[in-house]
Amino acid sequence: MDRKKVFSGIKWESIVGYSRAIRVGSVIYVSGTTATNKSGKIVGKRNPYKQAVQAIRNIESTLKQFDSNLENVVRIRIFVANIKDWKKIAKAHSEFFDKIRPTCTMVEVNRFIDPEILVEIEAEAVV
Repeated sequence: MDRKKVFSGIKWESIVGYSRAIRVGSVIYVSGTTATNKSGKIVGKRNPYKQAVQAIRNIESTLKQFDSNLENVVRIRIFVANIKDWKKIAKAHSEFFDKIRPTCTMVEVNRFIDPEILVEIEAEAVV
């Protein structure tokens, strides 16, 4: 099986031992993605909307490394620190995916690896 991997270079990939994304055949699996900038710092502290936007932009950037884009996304999983923020996070999601309409799940989690993280998003795309 041919597997192409990409890495973002953030510290968690080497600590945990995972890839930012893997393409197997026509399917791209994007790991849980947070609102980090290129230096690994959290963008939008205490702002779930801004964090969701940044996470989706990070997913988009990852997909481009496979010559893909958000239009190829078929499934999204959104993990949130506080489900009461769902409308703010949904607003960000809708701004990117309103016409694409992938399947989507949003669940509240107990906590993230970094307390500044409010949102983490996984994606799957088919090209």
